[in-house]
Amino acid sequence: MRKLAVISLALVLAVTSQILAQKQPPSGTATDVTNAQIQAALKKTASAAVNDTQLRVVDIDGEYNVAVGILHRARTNGKPSGALIHEKITEVYQIISGEGTFVTGGKLVNPKESAPDSEIVKVLAGPSISGSSIEGGVSRKVGPGDFIVVPPNTPHGFSEIPTDQVVYTVVRVDSHKVLPAGYVAK
Repeated sequence: MRKLAVISLALVLAVTSQILAQKQPPSGTATDVTNAQIQAALKKTASAAVNDTQLRVVDIDGEYNVAVGILHRARTNGKPSGALIHEKITEVYQIISGEGTFVTGGKLVNPKESAPDSEIVKVLAGPSISGSSIEGGVSRKVGPGDFIVVPPNTPHGFSEIPTDQVVYTVVRVDSHKVLPAGYVAK
């Protein structure tokens, strides 16, 4: 009797583990973006007043892409630093250093569609519209540690950067797969 119970339990455990194994989706491969890579990109572009460096674009199980980048913008001396709309990309910013006034919503002033063969469209953020500033919208002061989530088709930009510069990371969620999966900055 005891032998039959042990065999039955072993059989139940074997079948259960087979069922659970079939239900568990295959795991993906993690991608690292190191602080050393971020600092190297910042150093390489330090002399530019504005820079957006896409570090990687990762395909997530063939369903969507996620991109990681680093940006910096110089002091604006009380003037807007321009504004953008990305038609298909959600951006998530985290401010690393510096401070500024970030504006979302409203309307772009002097809107101009980005050229299809431009870096912003091909590598950085897909189809986009740029403008000189934003009329209306919601302003907020941002600084180190703050996050901002900018949905597609949302005007966004800094209306003022009073510090020497503002440095921030960006995670771009690309559900339309317009960014080049597998891209790695050189």
